This record gives sequence, C-alpha cells and structure tokens, in this order.
Amino acid sequence: MKIKHTFRSGLLLGLGCMSGLFSPTVLAQSISYSQAEQSLLTSSYSTQANQALQQSAELQAQAMKGLGLPRVDLNVRAYAFHNELDIPLGALKNNLEQTLSNGINNKIDESLPSDLADPLKDSLQQPIRDGVGLIPDSSQVVLDDQVIRPTVSVMMPLYTGGLTSSAKEIANIQAKRSAISSEQQQDVQRFELIQAYFNAQLQKKLVESSRFNLNAMQQHYANALKMEQQGFISKGQRMQFEVAKNNALRTFQNTEANLRSSLFKLNNLMQSSQITDLSTPLFINQQHNQNITALLKSYQDQSSLVRKMQLDSQLAGANVKAQSAAKKPNVFAFGEYSLDDKQNWIVGVAARYNLFSGVDKNKSVQAAELQRYASELMTERTKQEIESLIYSSFNEVTSAQQSHLLLQQNLKAAQENLRIQQLSFKEDMGTATQVIDAQNALSGLQSEMALNAYKYVMSLATLLQSHGSIDQFQSYINQSHTDYIR
Repeated sequence: MKIKHTFRSGLLLGLGCMSGLFSPTVLAQSISYSQAEQSLLTSSYSTQANQALQQSAELQAQAMKGLGLPRVDLNVRAYAFHNELDIPLGALKNNLEQTLSNGINNKIDESLPSDLADPLKDSLQQPIRDGVGLIPDSSQVVLDDQVIRPTVSVMMPLYTGGLTSSAKEIANIQAKRSAISSEQQQDVQRFELIQAYFNAQLQKKLVESSRFNLNAMQQHYANALKMEQQGFISKGQRMQFEVAKNNALRTFQNTEANLRSSLFKLNNLMQSSQITDLSTPLFINQQHNQNITALLKSYQDQSSLVRKMQLDSQLAGANVKAQSAAKKPNVFAFGEYSLDDKQNWIVGVAARYNLFSGVDKNKSVQAAELQRYASELMTERTKQEIESLIYSSFNEVTSAQQSHLLLQQNLKAAQENLRIQQLSFKEDMGTATQVIDAQNALSGLQSEMALNAYKYVMSLATLLQSHGSIDQFQSYINQSHTDYIR
C-alpha cells in the first residue's frame, strides 16, 4: 500500500467530487482513447487559440512581403491662414519718380526745341515729385484665405542598411515559430489526455480491486460469524475479520471518490459531462520498440521544443541585424503632385543619418548579441535536460515491463496461497490473520498490476513526449504482444 500511495501522490490531482456525473438523468457515453484524442485536438480551447495565433503570424508575414516597395499616399490639406506684411515703398517711389521724369522729358525733347523744352521740363519736376510724394513710404498688407489642397505623394526607400530585410526575416521566423508552437501545444494536450484518460482507467481498476476485496472480506466475515456461533472460533478471531471488513469498506469508499474525481477531470478536459465508460484499457507492451541510442540521436529533429528554441536563436540573430541596421543611414526617393488647378509637383532624393537620439546604438547591438548567445546556451541546456528525461523514461518503461512479468507470477501464487489459507482455517490449522493477509496480498497485487500498467503508460508517454513523437502513442495500444489490464 505504501508503493500505491507514493506513486499516486506524484501523478494524480485531487479535483473534488463530480456532482451529478452518475445521475440517472445523465446519458452515459463510452469513448476510446483514439476518439478522445481526435475530439480534443479538433475542438479544445487550446487548439482553437493556437490556430488563431498561427493564422495571425502567417498573415503578418504575408503583410510584410511588400515592405520596401514605394509608398503612395493621398493627402488632403484643409487650412486657413492670416498673414500681415509691412512692405517698404521708398525704393518704389524713387523709381516711379525717376521713370515719370525720364518719360516726360523724352516726350518734350521730341516735340519742342531746346529753348522751350528746358523751362517746361523744370516746371514739371515739382508736380511729379509732389504726386509721387502722396504715396506712403511703407504699406501694411493683410492676407486672409482658406485652402483645400489635395496631393498625391510617393516615397520609396532606396537604402535602409538592411532594416527592411531584417523585418521580413523576423516576420517569417515568427510565422514558423507559431506553427511549431501549435504543434507543441497539441503534444501537450495529448500528454494531458493520456494522463487523464488512463488515470481514470487506473481508478476504475482500483475500485474493482477494492470491491473484490470488500466482497471477499464480507464473505470471510459472514463465514467467521457462523463459525463463532457454532463454537469453532473465538470472538476475537471473528472480530479480526470484522476489522478487516471495515478497512476494506473504507478503502473501497476512497477509491470510489478518486474515480469520481478522475472522471470529472477527464470530462472537464473533453468539455463534456457524460463520459463514464472508457473502452481503451491500461496496457503494457511486452517488447521494446525503441532503441535508446537511436532516440538520443533523433530527438533534435523530432522535438518541437528544441526546434522552437532553435528558431528563437535565429530570431535573436535577426534582431542583431536590425539593431546594426539602425546605425546606418537611410536613403529614399520622394515626390508629390498637387491635384488642384495649379498642378504643382516636386521630386527628389533625400538621405538621413541620425547623429544623436539619446539611445546608444552600439550598446543596443551588444545587448542583441548577448540575447542571441544566451538563447543558444539555453537551447543546449534544454537538450541536456531532454536527454536525461529520455534516458530515465526509457529505463522506467523497461522496469515496468519487467515488473509486469513478476507480478503475473506473484498473482498466480497469491491466488493459490489464499485458497490454501482458507482451507487451513476451515480445518482449524490456520489463523484468521493468515486468511486476511492472504486476501489483502491478492487484492494488493491486483491493484499493483494496475498501478504498474499506469506507470508504464505514463513513462511511455513521457518518453515519446520528450523525443517529440507522442503523436505515435496510439500505435503502441494495438501492438502485438501487448497485455491489457481489463
């Protein structure tokens, strides 16, 4: 019983009793592991969430494909303005006076002789000067207007220092990483389902074993009661059977509570409330289908965790390129065309190089390089942990297979021992304690076979999960040379 307690305490979760699961109004549903896996991977919340995230990453990568092409914008500017200008008129007055004087003098020279022209020109100078003098030396002009100006502008990057290609690379890596994350999440769901499904099967076997033990103890107690009444055994011997019967009843009640909890967890995982019958039993493959050397060599290509961490290193490398590109100048072509009646336009090429922004770009590059280095180191450390887990899980699988063979032999011996102890007790050659111990030993072996099968299933699932091939778990259920714990 100590082995049973230690193993179960490490693997089971107490989720409380499932109210109403066995109510007569609930329609019972039978489901195989294969059906449960298909349903879970199709309709679970995690699956739908990861599908949405994967599609989002793929769309983001597709959206980035046009990065680096010309950008065309339709602009509409609507604005009102008020402007006051002081215009100096002194130079204008001088020029106007000079121009008028020269023009009149030329006309007089052409029309009159010099003796008449000179007095006339002198007499006209003052009126011209007085007329021009009426113009002020300066004038204030006020401009008020409201303008709506539509334009089309074009800007095309010619050189970005590698920032455009880095952005595209990052988007593509993130799309690949999201696909692997979806695959990893499916593997996690498979492992959770294996744990929940076969834990429920384990609890069913423990209930069956404890019920068998309870029935046997009740029969032993009934026989002992008759033998006490006939004077063949003492009251103390009969009470030993009564204590054993009560202990068996307590164990049976505990296992029933654990079964309800395990079925609740399975139904909750499957988003159901009707699953009560599981058609795929606990099992143990008698022969190895794995080679530890081959597993340790091939897991890097199979494990979604390793592949995702390798993409994280690539992502960190792309970030180094992006940070380095931020240090380089940008060159771009631009143009704008006015869509109003004036049809103004402008085209040109511009270059921009940041001299100071408050951010030390060299340190940003160094930080990105350290992140890449750390990502590579964490990938190597994860590989070490996976290798240790593969090796230990492989040994646990082997140990469970070996234990199963010994338990089968012990079960036959325990059945024969119980038969002998029962005969000895009836012939007054054995004690009540010997019968109770033999019965408990048989019941314990039945429970231990179920526990060992569950240990095998979970060790196999852990091995396949670590290797990255847990999607092949179903193939182990129907292999030849497989023992089923029914």
